[in-house]
Amino acid sequence: MNNVANYINKALEILIIFLMGVLVIDVLWQVFSRFVLSNPSSFTDELARFLLIWLSLFGGAYMMGKKQHLAIDLLSHRISESKSIVLDNVVQITIFIFCFLVLIIGGVRLVFVTFHLEQTSAALGLPLGYVYISLPISGLIICFYSVHFLLKNLNTSSTNKGVSHGN
Repeated sequence: MNNVANYINKALEILIIFLMGVLVIDVLWQVFSRFVLSNPSSFTDELARFLLIWLSLFGGAYMMGKKQHLAIDLLSHRISESKSIVLDNVVQITIFIFCFLVLIIGGVRLVFVTFHLEQTSAALGLPLGYVYISLPISGLIICFYSVHFLLKNLNTSSTNKGVSHGN
């Protein structure tokens, strides 16, 4: 499972770098067309918003995979390692439930509704379902990482128990 997590991390790195590059070019073109050409581009603002949505959702999934996401670790540093693992399991389960309910189920419903109603963006004419599809995809990735870390914690717990009985 570590190999799959590493592969997903690498794929997310490439995707995030690509999205950030396109975002920078998009914003630079907006600034250039507005101030140098005095003819602002009509699509760049909307594209930047969509890219930021994708960048933030996939960036959050990437940081989850690296275990560098925003966390309050005040309590986990003050308790024993075994209790810290239990606390991390509770956190991983909570993250899984939230992502499953909000990002995956809610995201799939949102994507379905926007495709069904044929909603398109104003400037690009892009079906909004393509923008919102980042919700369930990033939710699936975050749920995968939650399960991955839960299994890792269980493996660590069982290894530690085996070692402590051997002493």
